[in-house]
Amino acid sequence: QVQLVESGGGLVQAGGSLRLSCVASGPTSSTYTWGWFRQAPGAPGKEREFLASISRTAGATYYVPAVKGRFRIVRDNSKNAVALQMSDLKPEDTAVYLCAATLRSFFDADPPKLLYDYWGQGTQVTVSS
Repeated sequence: QVQLVESGGGLVQAGGSLRLSCVASGPTSSTYTWGWFRQAPGAPGKEREFLASISRTAGATYYVPAVKGRFRIVRDNSKNAVALQMSDLKPEDTAVYLCAATLRSFFDADPPKLLYDYWGQGTQVTVSS
């Protein structure tokens, strides 16, 4: 069973930066497509908001408009890991951030619609005003 573990969350002031990391363990492949999602506070039953992804093929990336230019997704195949570098954070970025992985690629579906097989438990990011 593949397990994903996020780290790097915390409390930061508006305008600050954080770097989230996600590492896969268990029977892993070094060629995952990775995605980052977030879930707003007090909304455990609500749909997770897709933020960004990086494809297993050629490393193509995709960002939703809300984070494009502020967030950057990078991966380290040698470590079965992915990171989300976040800058210019805003109070509305406060959420639990989750990583996800799949062996599908951007050829299988548009990035926001791609289905993921493995999920982390999430790490809390709180941005104060």
